[in-house]
Amino acid sequence: MRHSFLRRGRRLSYLDFGGPGRPVMALHGHYNEAAAFAPLAAALSPEWRVLALDQRGHGESDRADSYGREDYVEDVAAFHGHLGLGPLAVVGHSLGGVNAYQYAARHPGHVAALVVEDIGAVVDVDTTFTRRLPGPQPTREALARALGTAAPYLECSFREKDDGWGFSFGIDDTIASQQALTGDHWADWTAVSCPTLLVHGTRSDEITPDHAREMHARHRGPVHRIELAAGHVVHHDAPEDFANALRSFLTP
Repeated sequence: MRHSFLRRGRRLSYLDFGGPGRPVMALHGHYNEAAAFAPLAAALSPEWRVLALDQRGHGESDRADSYGREDYVEDVAAFHGHLGLGPLAVVGHSLGGVNAYQYAARHPGHVAALVVEDIGAVVDVDTTFTRRLPGPQPTREALARALGTAAPYLECSFREKDDGWGFSFGIDDTIASQQALTGDHWADWTAVSCPTLLVHGTRSDEITPDHAREMHARHRGPVHRIELAAGHVVHHDAPEDFANALRSFLTP
C-alpha cells in the first residue's frame, strides 16, 4: 500500500508491502524506486514486512533542490520517525546502501541490523550512462527498446508523461545525486557497530572483491560478506539467493 508524509514541505512517498512480520526498511539505488523491492518483499513475507521509501527525486516523491549526503540521511531519519518504529533492519542498494550505512553510523541506536548491497566505502560514480539515457519515447515498448539490455533494471521507473514515455526521476537530478555520492565514506563505514551483511556481485562494476574484503576487515561490529553470481543489482540478477542471504542473516 502506498503512503506519504511531508518533510519540510516536500512529499516523500513509500510502499508498505504489509504483513505481520518484523519491519525492514528498504532504500533503493539510482534509477529505481520503492517498487523495485516488490519481489524481495514477497520472498521475505510473512516473516518480514518491507517498508520501502521512494527517496527524494525518485518514484512518487517530490523533486528536490539538493541531493547531498545529509539530505538523504535526514530523509531516512524522517521516514523512520514517521513510521514510529523502534530499532529495525535496514537494507540499502547502491545509493541506498550508502544512505543506509551513513544512517546507521549517525543514528546507531536506530538500526538493529544492516544489509548493504553492492556499494563501497569509497564511491566514484561514472555519470556517462545517466547522460546517455534516452529522451521521451512514444510508447513504453519504444523506451524499453531504446534502453536495450538496461531496460529490465529501470522498468519500475517508467512513466507516461505529456511528452511521451520517460522516467520517474530527472536526469539532471540523478547526475547531481551521483556527483554528491562520489567520495570517501570510510569514516561512516567504520563507525557502524550493528551486525552487518555486505552483499556484492561477481560481475559488479561498482565494488571490487578486494574493496569488499577491506570493508569486511575494517568493520567495527559483527559483519558477514557474501559474493553472489550477479552484476551490480544483485537483488534483480539473483533474487532467490539474495533473499535467502537476507533471511539467513536477519533471522535470530
